[in-house]
Amino acid sequence: MYFQVNGHPTYCYTGGKPFDVAKPTVVFIHGVLNDHSVWILQSRYLAHHGWNVLAVDLPGHCKSAGEAPSTVEEAADFVAALLDAAGVQRAALVGHSWGSLIALEAASRLKERVSHLVLVGIAYPMKVSQALLDAALAEPMKALTMINVFSRSTLAAPPSALGPGTWVYGASMALGRRVLASNTRVNVFHRGFKACDSYANGDNAITQVTCPVLFLLGAQDQMTQAKAAQPLIDKARAGGKTVQVASLPVGHHQMTEAPEETLFAMRDFLKTP
Repeated sequence: MYFQVNGHPTYCYTGGKPFDVAKPTVVFIHGVLNDHSVWILQSRYLAHHGWNVLAVDLPGHCKSAGEAPSTVEEAADFVAALLDAAGVQRAALVGHSWGSLIALEAASRLKERVSHLVLVGIAYPMKVSQALLDAALAEPMKALTMINVFSRSTLAAPPSALGPGTWVYGASMALGRRVLASNTRVNVFHRGFKACDSYANGDNAITQVTCPVLFLLGAQDQMTQAKAAQPLIDKARAGGKTVQVASLPVGHHQMTEAPEETLFAMRDFLKTP
């Protein structure tokens, strides 16, 4: 479905169920060169088990219009505006990679409006090598190949993700090409990576979060190594927050490499008071 956010149509996948403002809501936020479809299993399950699901295409990506965010902070402002446009007073936020930084920053600003925070494949700082930044700008197809090699721990998805035997590397390459081509004015690949690389508020943001936090990490993740999330985990615990950590034996795309384990970790965490 579409909402008007900041004067532009914004697409949110609802998991095949009508949006009902009376139900609890989960907002899914994708990473660089992704869209709402990366959450297909998790969003559909929750939508059919009592939740509103808003799996968003960020502005300037695929089905959503508007200017593509150039910073994590801009994207966090967009999340707040989306909640307002949807009439949602309180929601859980789930973000992957760049989306995890966006979710973290948004939760730090929205305070009690966020009921739960799920950070999938997070690292802080989320530095991007200069070689990859340069390639994303000048040779995006080369950079797309690089990140898909680094991101994956398997070539074939489990039966519950995308379909038995799906070539997840090829599917991810196709998705990246589609997302990049969806915006002819801005290189959303380079812009997204630059936003990750430039974000400097993570240490402060985690101290401002008021809700329970789940860190959902990949033990074989070469893009955002699990150890790079530890400083945020330590700060969250030191601040007395309810913190859960789930480490899965996969790479950077937990949603398709370990779809059921990712779903069940989220599902159980969302029951946390």
